[in-house]
This record gives sequence, C-alpha cells and structure tokens, in this order.
Amino acid sequence: MLGCVASDPAVSTLSKAALIAELKQQNTLLNQQLTATEERFSRLAADHDALKRQLDWFQRQLFGRKSEQRLEFDPVLQQDLLQGLGVPTAAVPVEPTREIPAHKRRKVRKADSVNDIGLRFSDQVPVNTYYLGDPAIRGLPASEWEVIGEKVTWRLAQRPASYELMKYVREVYKLRESGRIVTTTAPAAILDKCWADVSVLAGLMVDKFAFHLPLYRQHQRLEAAGVTLTRSTLTTWTSRAIDLLEPIFAAQAAHVLKSRVIAMDETPIKAGRVTPGKMRQAYLWPMYGDADEIVFHYAPSRNYEHVTRLLGENFAGTLLTDGYGAYDAYAKNNQAVKQAQCWAHTRRYFEEAKDADPQAVNEALTLIGALYHHEQVIRDRRLEGEAKLRYRTENTEPIVKAFWRWCDAQCHRPEMTPKHPLAIALKYARERVAGLQVFLSDPDVQIDTNHLERSLRRIPMGRRNWLFCWSELGAKQVGIIQSLISTCKLHGVDPYTYLVDVLQRISDHPAKDVIDLTPRVWKTKFADAPLRSDIAMADQQRP
Repeated sequence: MLGCVASDPAVSTLSKAALIAELKQQNTLLNQQLTATEERFSRLAADHDALKRQLDWFQRQLFGRKSEQRLEFDPVLQQDLLQGLGVPTAAVPVEPTREIPAHKRRKVRKADSVNDIGLRFSDQVPVNTYYLGDPAIRGLPASEWEVIGEKVTWRLAQRPASYELMKYVREVYKLRESGRIVTTTAPAAILDKCWADVSVLAGLMVDKFAFHLPLYRQHQRLEAAGVTLTRSTLTTWTSRAIDLLEPIFAAQAAHVLKSRVIAMDETPIKAGRVTPGKMRQAYLWPMYGDADEIVFHYAPSRNYEHVTRLLGENFAGTLLTDGYGAYDAYAKNNQAVKQAQCWAHTRRYFEEAKDADPQAVNEALTLIGALYHHEQVIRDRRLEGEAKLRYRTENTEPIVKAFWRWCDAQCHRPEMTPKHPLAIALKYARERVAGLQVFLSDPDVQIDTNHLERSLRRIPMGRRNWLFCWSELGAKQVGIIQSLISTCKLHGVDPYTYLVDVLQRISDHPAKDVIDLTPRVWKTKFADAPLRSDIAMADQQRP
C-alpha cells in the first residue's frame, strides 16, 4: 500500500508543490527576520554612536577643553571654499586675522597711574604715604646734616575685611527760658528699625551678587572681625534692601520693552522646595534692550505663556533668540514681531558634529567664521546705520547665500541619516533660514546673542557659589539686584557706589521720575557727585 502511494504521480507532485511552498514561506520568514535584525542592529548602532557622543561630551566637560573657539584658521582654505561656492573674492574678509605681538603690553588707560616699578592703579586706590628717616642721622645736630632728596619704594598692601561701628553722640539741650528739651535729629536709617549702615547693605549685595560670596561666608567674616549676629539677620537686611530697589527694576524693565530690538533667553535656577530634599526647577528670563540694559524676570517654569507675559501683547519689534520653540510660537502669534535667530547657537550644532565628519564640519565652521570676521571688521571700523548695512550687503550676504548652497549639497549625501550629528546640525540651520538672515537687513540686529549670554553669566556663576534660593521670592529678588548690577557693569558704573547713592536717594526721589535712578540715567545725572556713606565721608576728612 505504501508503495502504491509513493508511486502515485499526483500525490508526488502535490508533495513537491507543498514542500516548495513551505520552503518559500520559511525563506520569506527568514528574510523578514533578517530585515528586522538588520534594522534593530542599525538602531542599536545609532544609539551606540549617540551614547558615545554623549559620553565624549561629558568627558569633555569634566576633563577637556570647553571653549568652542577655533584655535586654527586657514585663510587660504576659506578663500578656496568661498570661491568654489561662487562667492566673489571681494566678499572674502579683508582682515581675516589680527596680529597681536606677544611683547606688546596693554595700553595704559589715561585714568591709571604708573609708578617706578610698573604698578598700575587708578585714582580710586587710596595711597598712604609713610616717611622713613634714619634715627641715628636725625639724632645728630641739625647743622651736621641736610635732606638732599628722596627715594620712593612702593608696596601693594591689603587690609583684612574690616567693619567699624559708627557711634553718633547727639547732644540734648534744655532751653532755660521755656524749659523745653531739644535734641539733635538722629541720622536717617535706610531700613526702619535697622542698625545697618548703607555701606553694609550695599557691601552685602555687591559681595554676594557681583563677587558671588554667599551670605554664610560673609557671616563668617563678620564673626572673625568680632561682630556677632545671626545669618538670618543678613538675609533679612539683603531682602529688605532689594525690596527698596524693585521700583527701579520695574522702570528699567518698562524701558527695555520700548526697545526696537530685544535679545531674550532663559537660564535655570533652583528656587523653593518641592519636597524635602528636592528643589524646584525655575528660570530667570533675561531681556537685553537697545540701550544696553538687561533685566532678569523670574518664572517658575520654561513654558510659552511666560514669554507672552513678559513681552506683552503690544511689543512690536525684532526678537533675537536661540532656537527654543516658545519664541517661535510667540513670533507666529504676533504679526508685529519679527524673529531673528542666533548664529552662535547654529554654529554650536556643527561644533558638536566635528568628530562625526571633521572635513564637512571644518567647511561649515570656516563659512560661519567668515561671517564673524566681517562683524569684527565692522566693529574695528565702527560702522553704524546705513554704512553697516551696506557693508553687510556687499560682503556678508554672499557668504550667507553660499552657506545655504553648501547645506543643500550636504543634504544629498547618502550617509546623512536623520540621527547623524551633521544631519541634525543641517536640519537646525535649514529650519531657521529666515531668522538667521534678519541681521542682513537690519543694522541694529546683532549676529548672535553672545552679548546677552555674557551679561547673564553672573547667574551660572552664582549657582556655583550660593547654589539655590530658599524661596521663589528669593529668586525674584536675585533677578532684581542682578538686573541693576549687570546694567551697572554694561555702563561702566561701580555697583557699590551706585547702590550706596540710590539706597539713600530713593526715599526722597519723586516716584514719577524713578527712571532717573536706573544705572543708564543715573550715570549722567548723579555719577559726578554721588551720595556717600558716613564712613566714606569720615575717611575723606582724615588727615
């Protein structure tokens, strides 16, 4: 029977067909598994490369060079690259490098004095003169010696942090005719029921927010000087003094909003406790105006509504930012707002991709470097307005167009997968073409937000010292005082002198003219004859 079944042609043919179908099915299944395995391998390889880049980045932050500045510059490579992209030779930067001789010293400012040993110091540094004589010579009769000259020796000295008590003794009088008791009025206090002089209040704020010395270290310094008080007292003094400055901050913030071009960013700060042992992640939003003024607004998060709240619905001008989507959404929802993008942030993406494709990244950095060389020429020639716009049109715009042509050519490379670092950089740049070209048509728009980032560095520096704020109110006050101190630095105003003057002046100054007390206006109205503390006046009167 078995032999009959095996010899049946129909059964044999059917078995072969079923076998072939089964083999084809298995082959299809294996191909699908192979394809899935290859896709999984590709994903794992991409994840491995991404994790390796993250590890390299962290190692660079811990042990390596963090600066993104290019140490090498090849003008020949730049010229060849630009000419290859169709940029005329005239658009190549005329001054690609600036040679600074190593032996040439910094030019001494006119305000500086120079002694015979080359020590430079300004008029603000007190000079104490000590006359030294020879006791043996002076012990001789005056007829046997005479002074024929002097030799001067200089020493730079330092006093330990010192504190003094100001004791005001007020005489009490009795008028004999009427019997009335009369006494001298007590000196005005900056804070009610507070025995801290204005010099202490200003010193606390400058030491903490300008020089990043936490209050607990200042407390230790007070104890070393023999002054005993609690740390909470220092916190209360600082908080109350900043409250007095809040109207000045508000006036400066209102003036910044009147700017035609505003640069805006956000920086994190720990403020308040969510749970025991865990701090709230909050943000300070710096805004930089046309008149070199900066204000730091506090917000509990990084959400879009804070951009709308801080800028308001009536702002009409150019907003210069990085690529954060909240700024894009604000600009799209306000027709009167034009958004400009930062070339430094765009460059940063290419900088991060240099290990993945060094040659292409070098070309991108060379092109972007050409833009910055032209900006340096503009600063060196002090071009403004139409002259600045004309120079950018003739020299910078051809390089920007060449950069976009280069980006288009790179996108057609087959190895440009979506997760490739260079592809990520290209996508970031190409999505912001319009914003990155705004500076070409407006001379008041800067090429990047570096001027803003330089001014907000005091916040990250503070985080490394005073670390966090115990409350959200404290974070808001950090923004207020840093706004004034940072603006003082921008206008060349000494923060200590400014705070000593303003804290004494603000109680009597008309509220409608509070703008006069902002550092920008104060510099022109009060800087020549500022109000000083009693201890400073006493030092001036000493022989």
